[in-house]
Amino acid sequence: MGIIVSSAIESKIAGVIVVPLKQIEDERGAVLHMLRSDSPNFSKFGEIYFSVVNPGTIKAWKRHRAMAQHFAVPLGRIRLAFFDDRADSPSKGQIEEVILGRPDRYYLICIPPMIWYGFKGISEMPALLANCSDMPHDPTESEQLAVSNDYISYDWGEDD
Repeated sequence: MGIIVSSAIESKIAGVIVVPLKQIEDERGAVLHMLRSDSPNFSKFGEIYFSVVNPGTIKAWKRHRAMAQHFAVPLGRIRLAFFDDRADSPSKGQIEEVILGRPDRYYLICIPPMIWYGFKGISEMPALLANCSDMPHDPTESEQLAVSNDYISYDWGEDD
């Protein structure tokens, strides 16, 4: 039996937390940790949902005014991009991207409210993104922008 923990990475976006997650693997498969109620990154439970991201597909841009989100990608790979336009943030104007997926990029990404984000499927197979949010989905508290827009200058590029 092997325990794998991804190496930590630092986020340049204030309030975004990137935590390596434990994977316990053996010949039968794997147990993939994501979020526990005793974790310092857990505030409260709202809902858990999964998003399937097809290869080369982009789902962007979105932000929540009140909801904090906790993402992990147990299957496939995505490129997750963030944009910080919060007026009082030390990282205002910053864009960051993180590659997520097993085995070497299995992270919990904690996204606070008011951060724009989007993601692109970059594996040959569909990717599965798990989200444990701190409140149930409420479409009136979120905002969206088109993938290509005049506000966020980000190039999703070719399929990785």
